[in-house]
Amino acid sequence: MDVEELIESIIRAFMFLSGILGNNWLAIRSLPARKSGFRTNEVLFLNLAVSNLITNYLVDLPDTMADFAGRWFLGEIYCGIFRFCADLSETSSIYTTFFISVFWHQKLVGSLKRGGALVRMDSLILVGCLLAGSWTVAVVFSIPHFFFVTLVTGNDSHEDCIDVFPNALARQTYEVFYLTLANAVPLAGIVFASVQIVITLLENQRRIKSINSEASKEKSKDAMKVSENRNNAISASAGPSKDLTDSAAPNQIYAGLANEASANTGLSEYSNNNPPPKKEEDRKVGAPLTTSKPTQPPVKPSASSVSQVRAAKSVVAVASVFLVCWLTHLFLRITNNIQTSSLVVEIASYIAASYTCIIPYIFLHGVKKLNWSCKR
Repeated sequence: MDVEELIESIIRAFMFLSGILGNNWLAIRSLPARKSGFRTNEVLFLNLAVSNLITNYLVDLPDTMADFAGRWFLGEIYCGIFRFCADLSETSSIYTTFFISVFWHQKLVGSLKRGGALVRMDSLILVGCLLAGSWTVAVVFSIPHFFFVTLVTGNDSHEDCIDVFPNALARQTYEVFYLTLANAVPLAGIVFASVQIVITLLENQRRIKSINSEASKEKSKDAMKVSENRNNAISASAGPSKDLTDSAAPNQIYAGLANEASANTGLSEYSNNNPPPKKEEDRKVGAPLTTSKPTQPPVKPSASSVSQVRAAKSVVAVASVFLVCWLTHLFLRITNNIQTSSLVVEIASYIAASYTCIIPYIFLHGVKKLNWSCKR
C-alpha cells in the first residue's frame, strides 16, 4: 500500500468512526423516556440513525477493511449484500431527511403562526405509513444489486465489487428511475421545505421587530403624557393652596369660637376618629395623580417557540449539507453513466459517507441533545 492509498484509508476510517459514534448517539438520545411514548421527531431521528448505521456497519466498515487489505476479500456473496445495503440505506436516509424537513416546517408554522397547534405529521400513524413507503421504495431499488453484481479484477490483480448490468440500456433505465424517484424528488422536497422554513423565520423576526418598535413608541408617548399630567397637577395644586392660606386668617376667630363652644357642651359633631369630610377643593388638591396604563413589554418568544426555531435552523443546516453532498453525488452518478470510472465511484462513496457522519451532530445540536446531561 502506497502513501496515497494509506491516506485515503485513514480518512475513510475516520469518517466511519465518526459516523458510528454520531448515529449511535442520535439513536440512543432519540429513545423516549420511560413514562412517555414515541413522538414524531423521535421516530424520524431514530429511523434516520438506523438508516445511517446500515451504511456505517455494512458498507463503510467492509469498504474500510478492503482499503486496508488492498483488495476485496469478502467474496461475491457479500458483494451483493454490500451493494444492496448501500442503496437501501442511502434511499431511506434521503427520504427520512425529507420527512424531517417537512415535519419541522409544519411545527414551526404551527408554533409561530397558529399558537402551537397540532400539525398533520404529529400523527404517528401517518409518519409510520410514510416511513414504510420509503423503505419499500428503497428495497425495490436495491433488489437488482443481488442479480447484477460481480467481482472484477483490475490491472493490479485486485478485485473490486461493482454492478454489471446485462446491457447499457438496462443500466441507464435503472439509473434514470433511481436518480429521479430516490434522489431528485426528495431533494426537491427538502429544498422547498428549507426555503419555506427560512421565509417563515424571516417573517417572524420582522414581525417581532415591528411589534417591539411600536411598543417602545407607545411607551415613550405614555411617559410624556405622565410627565405632562404631573406638571399640570403640580401647577393646579399650587394656586388653591395659596388662596386657602390667605383666606384662613379671617376665619380663625370663628373657628376658635366654634371649637370652644363644642368643647364646653361636648356636642362636637365630628370627633378625631370621625373627621369632617373634605371639601371639593381639598379633594382636588389631595387627589392622586392619574397615570396611563402601563405599556406591554416587548414581545418575547416562548420557550416552545424558541426550541422550534432552534430545531428548524438545524434542519436548514442539514439541508445545506445535504445539497452540497447529494448534488455532487448526483453529478458523479450521472457522469459515471456516461463513462464508467472506478475513481468516480470511489469519490461518490466518499461523498455519501461524509453526509452520514455529519448530520447526526447537527440534529443533536438542534434539539439540544448533544450533551448527555440534557433531559429527554
